[in-house]
Amino acid sequence: MSHWTERYVGIPHREFGRDDAGCDCWGLACLIYRECLEIELPDYVTSYASDDERAELASVIAGASVSPIWRPISALAKPFDIAIFRRGRLETHIGIVVHDGLMLHSAQEDCAKIESYRSGAWSHRLSGLFRHVEVASKLA
Repeated sequence: MSHWTERYVGIPHREFGRDDAGCDCWGLACLIYRECLEIELPDYVTSYASDDERAELASVIAGASVSPIWRPISALAKPFDIAIFRRGRLETHIGIVVHDGLMLHSAQEDCAKIESYRSGAWSHRLSGLFRHVEVASKLA
């Protein structure tokens, strides 16, 4: 039996990409959530469709503790949680947790790959971990 990550490792990075031809970091999350969990995340490609979506994304990226869809994680991360990272002063990158300490992500000029977020280049950039409200019920 293969691990769910095998299908996504190697997908090329493509700004605003939302499929296996290429994804940015959020697009990779959209693809994985749609295919593995049957959860549709807003794609945010062209514009925000509503104030609710804008507030949702802002609350996740800013690491806010209140959101109707995302809950902050204070214990060990589980598969499909979202890790938020700072690049410079802004929280502008995400990874999808494979298991606590390991994430799958897509960064510019690279392809989707698995890396540690507890050590190495990403450890000092980690801002927070979040779980989608539907993930626990989907994986139960």
